[in-house]
Amino acid sequence: MHPFAYVAPTTVAEAVAVLTEHGDRARPLAGGTDLLVKARANVWELDAVIDIKNIPELMTLSVNGDGLSIGAGVPCYQVYDNSDVAAQYSGIVDGASIIGGIQIQSRAGLGGNLCNASPSGDGIPALIAHSAVAHIANSSGTREVAVEDFCTGPSRTVLEAGDLLVSIEVPKPAANSGAAYTRFIPRNEMDIAVAGVGVYVILDDSGQNFVSGRIALASVGPTPILASEAGDSLAGKPVNDETIAAAAALAKNAAIPITD
Repeated sequence: MHPFAYVAPTTVAEAVAVLTEHGDRARPLAGGTDLLVKARANVWELDAVIDIKNIPELMTLSVNGDGLSIGAGVPCYQVYDNSDVAAQYSGIVDGASIIGGIQIQSRAGLGGNLCNASPSGDGIPALIAHSAVAHIANSSGTREVAVEDFCTGPSRTVLEAGDLLVSIEVPKPAANSGAAYTRFIPRNEMDIAVAGVGVYVILDDSGQNFVSGRIALASVGPTPILASEAGDSLAGKPVNDETIAAAAALAKNAAIPITD
């Protein structure tokens, strides 16, 4: 493994300065469960690793009237152990609770899962379904990117040299809404998903008809996929097996599988 400097900034500005100085030869360290594997395999030759655990904005998890804010360094267990998050964001909890095992979840977070940009990332489809937005900082200021646009290919994202993911912001769920994430795996809970789907739907006051829906897929393309046509097809339709089967067929059509 290439030797590198360990830096532990306490502000976003300090972290961005190190990232800007070293360019593509620097990476943020949150859980490290993906970064260290790639560094040891010399996938990356790094001059600096920036530990983000001392930056308050990146370690904050909050639920308020505007929605949910997940700092980029917040570990998975803090997400699914939070009663307010569990009550309002069940799909995100579904994803966070199956990333790796319990030991991994004590370090790894949804921010790292997103930045790793694996097509099979279990945390990403529910974020997409919930219309989450990534907040990014760099030396020029900040910008926002919808999570469905964040991943551009396997292990590739919109992040450029000097960019730092600060947080993931999720809107407050609408009334009569619900969400879930599930996956198919061939062996056990530590396996990589063969296919995964995250869903967020809103029902009318009767609970008998869909008002709207968002459906996102994992492991069936070079990136997690927002199956827009499938989600849009639910609007105004009754909640029954026929409606769901039709949406499932459209979701299947959105898949663009790649080889391993």
